[in-house]
Amino acid sequence: MRVRRLLALVCAVAVALTGAACTGDSSEPPPSGDTTSADAAAQTLADALVSGDFAQVGFSDQDQAAITEQYAATVKGMEGLAPSVTVAEVGDPQGDPASATATYDWTWPIGPDGWQYSTQADFVESDGEWLLDWDPATVEPSLGESVTLDLVSLRPKRGDILGAGGLALVTNRPVVRIGIDRSKVGPAKAVASARDLARLVGVDAGAYAKRVEASGPLAFVEAIVYRQDEVPRGVLSGVRRIKGGAVIAGELPLAPTKGFAGAILGSVGEVTAEMIEDNPAFKVGDIAGLSGLQARYDEQLRGTPGQEVNAVGSDGKTRELFRVDAIDGKPLRLTMDERLQVAAEQALASVGPASALVAIKPSTGAILAAANGPGSGGLNIATYGQYAPGSTFKSVSSLALLRAGVSPNTVVPCTTSVVVNGKRFENYDDYPSSGLGNIALRTALANSCNTAFISQRGRLSQDGLVDAAASLGMGVDHDLGFPAYFGNVVPPAGETEKAADMIGQGKILASPMVMATVIASIQAGRLVVPSLVTSVTSPAPEGVSGPGPAEAEALRSMLRGVVTGGSGSILADVPGPPVIAKTGTAEYVKGGRLRTHAWMIAAQGDLAVAVFVEDGTSGSGTAGPVLEQFLRAAM
Repeated sequence: MRVRRLLALVCAVAVALTGAACTGDSSEPPPSGDTTSADAAAQTLADALVSGDFAQVGFSDQDQAAITEQYAATVKGMEGLAPSVTVAEVGDPQGDPASATATYDWTWPIGPDGWQYSTQADFVESDGEWLLDWDPATVEPSLGESVTLDLVSLRPKRGDILGAGGLALVTNRPVVRIGIDRSKVGPAKAVASARDLARLVGVDAGAYAKRVEASGPLAFVEAIVYRQDEVPRGVLSGVRRIKGGAVIAGELPLAPTKGFAGAILGSVGEVTAEMIEDNPAFKVGDIAGLSGLQARYDEQLRGTPGQEVNAVGSDGKTRELFRVDAIDGKPLRLTMDERLQVAAEQALASVGPASALVAIKPSTGAILAAANGPGSGGLNIATYGQYAPGSTFKSVSSLALLRAGVSPNTVVPCTTSVVVNGKRFENYDDYPSSGLGNIALRTALANSCNTAFISQRGRLSQDGLVDAAASLGMGVDHDLGFPAYFGNVVPPAGETEKAADMIGQGKILASPMVMATVIASIQAGRLVVPSLVTSVTSPAPEGVSGPGPAEAEALRSMLRGVVTGGSGSILADVPGPPVIAKTGTAEYVKGGRLRTHAWMIAAQGDLAVAVFVEDGTSGSGTAGPVLEQFLRAAM
């Protein structure tokens, strides 16, 4: 409200009511100057405070270029944020020469409501022009000369990844950061120090030296990060002998051990240039999930960064002006059991080829372990591998035959070979000769007779295997909140393909997770849908029902025979409840050579397990020992 206009309004009302003249307060000096011009000058300054361009602003006795430079320096620490500055009020010009004070409302885009405050600027009239009497307090009321604004990001605590029982699988754990501190070494020696440090810790010397050379004079350039208890002998003393070498203690979200469920949990680190390009909210130096569940649930785990605005004096001392607290990330809850995951990884530790082990709790479908062996190259084979399951699929074929009227005791022919449309199928090399001839279906399953199962293909409808697989959790996709492959089971294109499908070859594909699901469904006597992320549930697919009680009982009886008198005898003396199992091999070609996948699935009590080894001799000989070790550790 302008003082002069208010007096004019009061005077007009008095004249209307009384008819008397209104002379005003003789103590107030008569107004002078051009109000419209003062308004325009105030708006010009508002525009300049937003843009940083003061070319159109007139100054009373200050250098325009110097003020422009000073303002730029004052707001440089605000990281390029553009404020909103509006003229809230321009006071009536007073005095001679005339002067006026403008009030500005500022809003910086920080936090949900912005950083809001008001400032003032004084203008004086000279030769019909309104000129600014510049004061740093126009930017922020408490600022003086040589004081700047600095915006600081407040990093939230990243949410933990929790496993079974609420135990933290991934949480902040102490680390040691090794690098070069540029403030302690001049540019002439920085590159040489970088190369020495790189050789000491085993990173690419050329690439690291380039990063150090390109860094600022006060930067700490990280070369490697170690867990606090895993720093190699001699590294710390070696760093101290390198000019500029530095060791900084810190924390990072880490699993219990290096590599623990790494392909599934993923990793956390500084955002990449590509991530910043895809998500403008990221800034250089931000920490985010780079892979696995850490990346998929990054928004939940990362939380919301806070921000703090400080006034920084020429002496370096800071004073807080505004703050928006960070909001810590929320934990991600998994069904994974730390003890069983460690047991699974230990069981795979000595396996050279790509390998995986998945353990599921049949009563709930909870995935308790999903381990990938050291030969897997960091790939998530456990839940997303796609391989022919071989004879482990005969557990599905057996259900299809039961539904077609075959009983466990139905006699079927087990021959040395069978030819289907010119394609010869044989049993595996070490198939026992005593198992040949007319045998019961349960014996054919126990010994894993290929020809016996192929001979029964005519009993099945076109969708017989598809429907049986779906009843055991295979071939029907679900969104489980993590990469999960449920296999490929489709109607065969012809008799040859149908024959191959019966023994888990042809177009049949499976992951270790889905084969664990198959035997979990048999053990539970119902369709089991696996789960890992507790917040994500997936119902059984519409129109698909699990095995009936009689079917499940027959399958368990037949698979028990695999252990007591068949190819799974390696598990016969595992302590605890009775074990049911099925071995399997599947041929594939790699590098022009015929190779063999090795599989074994088993269930004991409320635990169902699948083991896969990409290159092996047999299911019992290659996958069997891994599965046995895991079951004994689990008990």
